[in-house]
Amino acid sequence: MKTIIVYYSRKGNDNIRGEIVNLSVSKIEEAAKEIAKLTGGDLFEIKTVVPYAEDYPTFLQQAQQESQVQARPRLAGTMPDIRDYDVIYLGYPNWWGTAPMAVFTFLEQADFTGKVIKPFSTSEGNGLGKSIRDIQQACPFAIVKPGLVIRENDPLLEEWVR
Repeated sequence: MKTIIVYYSRKGNDNIRGEIVNLSVSKIEEAAKEIAKLTGGDLFEIKTVVPYAEDYPTFLQQAQQESQVQARPRLAGTMPDIRDYDVIYLGYPNWWGTAPMAVFTFLEQADFTGKVIKPFSTSEGNGLGKSIRDIQQACPFAIVKPGLVIRENDPLLEEWVR
């Protein structure tokens, strides 16, 4: 089975355990790269044409507004041809109880019929929120597996991948 690890990652200031820190690499990006090593799958980062602000309060406001209006930000780069893959690991931070709107832009650009989607997320308290349900709604003919909330140095990651 051919595998791809697709992830959305925001660099810059972030809230980690209640403290604002500047991240050059996010937990999602680290997890995506680890999954790629474990599976031998291809790696693809979802990027927006207009990046989010690095400043945390400004970013929060942008993300909340997008979520409220169900925005679909334009994506940068060339999307992978999902027809080439059987399993899609989908990584994202949990923003406002679901995946970032850019993830839904990505999901709505391809046919995931019969594809296995394995979501993984980071969260500062909401777990996966309603993201699994939202992914199922965006890809009604995909097989969406139970997701994993990534914790720092998560020993469950390898077990979940297998």
